Amino acid sequence: MATTKMTATIIHQEPIGTGVFSMLVEAKAIAEQAKPGQFVNLYSKDGSRLLPRPISLCEIDKEAGTLRMVYRVAGKGTEEFSQMHAGDKIEILGPLGNGFAMKDGKAILIGGGIGIPPMLQLAKELSKNGVEVQVVLGYRDETFLDEEFAPFGKVYYASEDGNHGVKGTVMDAIREYGITGDIIYTCGPTPMLRAIQTYALEQGIEAQLSLEEKMACGIGACLACVCKSKEKDHHTNVNNKRICKDGPVFLAGEVEF
Repeated sequence: MATTKMTATIIHQEPIGTGVFSMLVEAKAIAEQAKPGQFVNLYSKDGSRLLPRPISLCEIDKEAGTLRMVYRVAGKGTEEFSQMHAGDKIEILGPLGNGFAMKDGKAILIGGGIGIPPMLQLAKELSKNGVEVQVVLGYRDETFLDEEFAPFGKVYYASEDGNHGVKGTVMDAIREYGITGDIIYTCGPTPMLRAIQTYALEQGIEAQLSLEEKMACGIGACLACVCKSKEKDHHTNVNNKRICKDGPVFLAGEVEF
């Protein structure tokens, strides 16, 4: 799979939550190759911000040649992106990472916070392939994107304030609703992934974990985004994996938190 750096055109952008934005861009060369779970690097126009910002892919339309990214403003780079409008140009590199390996069997998709967006394209494609999809979404308080999952499977909620679904974590929701399945796909903060990893290994369920991490190059060259692994990495000869290149998706049994 070739990685392409190109100038994309923003088709539409809008806020969908407090500090959360949805950006749709025309990037045919990247969309043609992209798959659920992968990400792209977006580049600032400000020369003082040399490092790109990795943003997960929320939706991929190969026919239209478009990519949708849903991101949270977390610094100067994403703040700059949030000020852009339809017709503006943005430098983009992708697709990056390995993405999810889609399989048959009753699926549990678990997203937490800004780890929710990459689960949408996965839900769409699994549902299209006839897979029974269950979606568990974890929020701090305010929800976003949740209604867009409804056409593709049963949606369950967990929230810290208890205003949406079960009060607590996604694992609390899984236990409260008695959710079962053959395979778990998930993306979210490390504490959530750690809990899901433990649950999956205890239950003997395959789980694919998409790790969130700050990245520098995004292509595996700088070794800035590594996680502990149970096997030695052939590049470094240590028990590390490069999240941007070897991941961001790993099997639950591959990584240590």
